[in-house]
Order: sequence, then C-alpha cells, then structure tokens
Amino acid sequence: MKDCISEVRMKVTIIYDNTTARPDLQADWGFSALVEVKGRKILFDTGANGRILLSNMEKLGINPKEIEDVFISHSHFDHTGGLSAFLDQNNKVKVWVPPSFRGVKSAKEVIELKKPTKLYEGIYSTGELDGIEQSLCVETEKGIVIIAGCSHPRMEHILEVASQFGKVYGIIGGLHGTSPESLKDLDLICPTHCTQYKSEIRSLYSERYIEGGAGKIIEVE
Repeated sequence: MKDCISEVRMKVTIIYDNTTARPDLQADWGFSALVEVKGRKILFDTGANGRILLSNMEKLGINPKEIEDVFISHSHFDHTGGLSAFLDQNNKVKVWVPPSFRGVKSAKEVIELKKPTKLYEGIYSTGELDGIEQSLCVETEKGIVIIAGCSHPRMEHILEVASQFGKVYGIIGGLHGTSPESLKDLDLICPTHCTQYKSEIRSLYSERYIEGGAGKIIEVE
C-alpha cells in the first residue's frame, strides 16, 4: 500500500511567482513550478527572468540537470523568459509547447500539443485552447489536478477539457480573470501570479484555498 501511495503522490513546488512564501526567494512577475509525479520532474513554465529562475531553483535545492521535461503553457514572456537560461544548464529535455509558441532552440526535442494529449501515464495536456494556452493535467488518487499558467481561456473550457482525463480535483496556477463561481466544484484552489480575484476566491473558498508564492510546496496523494 505504501508503494502505491508514493506512486500517485504529486508534489508541486512553486519556483517563480509575484509573491514569495520564503524570505530568501525573489518575487517577480511571472510563473514557474516544478511538478514531481510518477517518477518524473517536469518544469512548468520558466518565469520572466532566467537569473531569478535559476537563483530560486538553487535555493530550493532543485537541480536543473535532473529535470526531464519542460512544459510551456503559452508564449507570453513572463512564462517563457527564463527558458534559454534553463536550457543553458540542461538542454537534454523534451519541451512541450502550444503551436503558438515557436523558436525553442537547443532542446533535445520540441513537441507541439495542438489537442488534448497523453504525455505519460497519468500526465496530460489540454492541448492549446482558444489559440493561446495549454494546461497540464495530473492524475492523483483524489482526481485530476490542473496546473495552469494564466488561464487565458475560459475556466469552463479548461475544466471541460481536463475532465476528459478524470474528475477534476483542483487547480494550481494563474487564474487571470476567472470568475470565482466557476471554481465552486473544486476541492483544492491555489491561485498564483496574475489572478485578479484572489481575495474573492480566498473569501468564498477559505477551506479549499491554498496561498501560493515562490517556495510554496503542495502535495496531493
């Protein structure tokens, strides 16, 4: 039973965010997180500044050379600005991108994700939605956890596509102009980065709300 639990455990470490959960880390406009699940380490987005990204990674004890995959949600600079600096440290990675993001150099492999796709067992992409952004979907014992960059597509659209992979349990990431009402069925809500209605979400869903910030670690079994 113990082995089974460890296999499905998901750990998300926020590396880059507008705020910090630790005083030794630097805040900056942008988002990046390390997703550890099913024996894989996936870097989700790379923030805006490579120096800040790598500095925060070092302080968090994250070795860039141990990461196997980079997942880019969308082409905006606050999510891709640190990519070249990361690839200078480790270019032996697969980079999963939406079709609207081009120009990745030096990576071992670049894979475009146009539609909902299985990356690995229990790890999926929504594919590029509304011509701008994809989200990462991770299977846990409690359901699907969505990792989102900014949630530029309508949240209803993101949830609808993610639900193809299983019942959606929660979401971590930027929620932009997401209506708080659209999150009512989720059991885990961690708004980060560009979320406009963070205080309303915190007030409405206080028992399900998790504060983000660089250095925050979220684990789901």
